[in-house]
Amino acid sequence: MKTVTLGNTGITVNRNGFGALPIQRISVEEAGKLLRKAYDNGIRFFDTARAYSDSEYKIGQALSDVRDDIIIATKTASTTVEGFWKDLETSLSMLKTDHVDIYQFHTPSFCPKPGDGTGLYEAMLEAKAQGKIRHIGITNHRLHVAREAVESGLYETLQFPFCYLASEKDIELVNLCKEKNVGFICMKALSGGLITRSDAAYAYLAQYENTLPIWGVQREKELDEFLSYNDNPPVMTDELAAFIEKEHESLAGDFCRGCGYCMPCPAGIEINQCARMSLMLRRAPSAAWLTPEWQAKMELIENCKHCGQCVKKCPYTLNTPELLRKNLEDYRTFLK
Repeated sequence: MKTVTLGNTGITVNRNGFGALPIQRISVEEAGKLLRKAYDNGIRFFDTARAYSDSEYKIGQALSDVRDDIIIATKTASTTVEGFWKDLETSLSMLKTDHVDIYQFHTPSFCPKPGDGTGLYEAMLEAKAQGKIRHIGITNHRLHVAREAVESGLYETLQFPFCYLASEKDIELVNLCKEKNVGFICMKALSGGLITRSDAAYAYLAQYENTLPIWGVQREKELDEFLSYNDNPPVMTDELAAFIEKEHESLAGDFCRGCGYCMPCPAGIEINQCARMSLMLRRAPSAAWLTPEWQAKMELIENCKHCGQCVKKCPYTLNTPELLRKNLEDYRTFLK
């Protein structure tokens, strides 16, 4: 079983981390079965967030009896000290624990620091002094915020999108974390569903020994796929390298990563799926995307108000309205 150590935290876990965002979409019973199977097969790192509806509750229900054997990372998206403490206390209650192993600022638009006037970092320090959190982390999609956090020396872990579609600057960030001894947690290791070969995804990330991928798991067959890598971890081969190179070529240019930070849309458009529909139609079985329900969702693009909110919120500086328009035009060709 391959392991990774998260920077100077001293946390060493299986390279398969459990991303618990998707379990908010399934029942408590189904989630409990998945979480317990993950634990029983060696997964020890579980990442969730206060913003993931009942994800924390499901982890607490399923794993509280083995709390001392697992690492729990959760997050607060609050921008106020009052909200910070409310989120932390709620998370502790939902998770049925007295501490969080890694508490992360959830994709802030800036890098919280002592003396910045928000009081947020000071709250982190106080929570750590009280023993309610053990390590301070941050998550982000904005490269400049992520770099600032790593270079500041204030954060023990960084969670950032990283997969085989990474840019050179993304790779530089991973190497910077290694240099600064900051733990690197990979979110979007499958690029929100665009990557359909998990063996290639795993093998690519395994080349960077300081990275911990967290796989979003909703179905047992998905979990089984990653568990199979405990005993037989994929390694980079010429075939996989050629495949990844081809993927880079086909996904060159601007494309939606599905992060969802453009949401909600005033016109009700499900931007984080509609803006990448052309890719999904060609990279996954198309029938699921051509249902009457999805046709109705795609037609909502006609109601775009061109308000610019999505453009301002996009961490990848995409021209989202134009991307939506192109995806709708392409989508209609599949209905003829």
